[in-house]
Amino acid sequence: MSASRRQFLAASAVAAAAAPSLFAAGDDVLKVGLIGCGDRGTGAAVNALQADKNVKLVAMADAFADRLDKSLENLSKKESVAAKVDVKPDAKFVGFDAYQKVIERCDVVLLTTPPQFRPLHLKAAVEAGKHVFAEKPVAVDAPGVRSVLDSCEAAKKKNLSIVSGLCLRYDSGFKESVKRIHGGAIGDVVTLFANDYRGGRWEKKRQPDWTDVTYHMRNWYNFTWLSGDFNVEQHVHFLDVCAWVMQDKYPTKAIGMGGRSVLSGPEYGNIYDHFSVVYEYANGARLVSNTRQHPKTKGDMSARVLGTRGNALLSERTNGLTIKSDKEDWVYEGPFNQMYQQEHDELFASIRAKKPINNGAYMSHSTLLAIMGRMAAYTGQEITWKMALDSKEDLFKGVLGTKAEDPLPAFDWQTKLLHPPVSVPGVAKYS
Repeated sequence: MSASRRQFLAASAVAAAAAPSLFAAGDDVLKVGLIGCGDRGTGAAVNALQADKNVKLVAMADAFADRLDKSLENLSKKESVAAKVDVKPDAKFVGFDAYQKVIERCDVVLLTTPPQFRPLHLKAAVEAGKHVFAEKPVAVDAPGVRSVLDSCEAAKKKNLSIVSGLCLRYDSGFKESVKRIHGGAIGDVVTLFANDYRGGRWEKKRQPDWTDVTYHMRNWYNFTWLSGDFNVEQHVHFLDVCAWVMQDKYPTKAIGMGGRSVLSGPEYGNIYDHFSVVYEYANGARLVSNTRQHPKTKGDMSARVLGTRGNALLSERTNGLTIKSDKEDWVYEGPFNQMYQQEHDELFASIRAKKPINNGAYMSHSTLLAIMGRMAAYTGQEITWKMALDSKEDLFKGVLGTKAEDPLPAFDWQTKLLHPPVSVPGVAKYS
């Protein structure tokens, strides 16, 4: 997310899980496990530990030991949560199966790994009866989305909370703005614009001793099979805002374009550096989505909504929440909350109250909305919502060189990976 008018805690994503029958008024310790110890995960752990008076971080997992150790060091130094960090040496787990060991030890699971692994980890957490905080996006392809939808339905049956990292839905100003739009402040919505214009992005050059898997994992953002491309990994935020404005109704089809015009070196993997996608709704409304990541360029992350009686701006910048209409103009001047913290406050309150929250539908469908746009740009074809949801393209199996219908082969640090090509519109095929 961009720097905003508020001071947000910059941090890694996490997910929380806990068996609902165990906790009553708040006197029992909720044991938290962190799966994915990057910056977003570390930040999410801070938020989780600040969300409830009686919680402890008891287990951590990451693919890399250095990432885990740095996260634990930073958490142990954080004054507001240090006393709640209780991760013993035997509760630090490294490797691709480490998530299973964390889930076994905790009540609340924070899922903040690269999104390729979110469906697998969410399924395991729900099957084990845990409440979950799942960072966005929740998948990188349609099979992953379908898995997450199934897991979230299973969570409902088990009375488990699933809270999404689509944090703008937990922002007080955005909530008030969307409430007013839903109340008719700008009339019927005709057109939406979702912008994600930002500077460059981080990358990691391959080191001589790195295997294929090590390199891809260290440089995960730049590989579609791990991140979903930045249209999915980052732009999902404002695509989700547009879905929220449309009362969680999703487009019927999309057509678009994209490519690599600036960030084209091998260190940038196989993802694009710009997209432009037009989505069409059943009622004829359009969502125009434009994104780019080019160094030394002007940023703009926002959603703009045009209606029959006015327009609205939804942005994190100062005075970025406004409505202009034939009735009256409005600027949000209310209290500003810390949306990252709010997500966890509501998650833990739901656990204590035994009133589960389930964000599963919108976090899955907004992820699919972003994937749908990527598919349209990669292939150069019109992609319908049904095509996006029914797609059999499995990006993990693709990088392993196996077919979607094949079982997963063994996977470890020595596995040879195909170097995924940059998609060429008109050549890349829908599958």
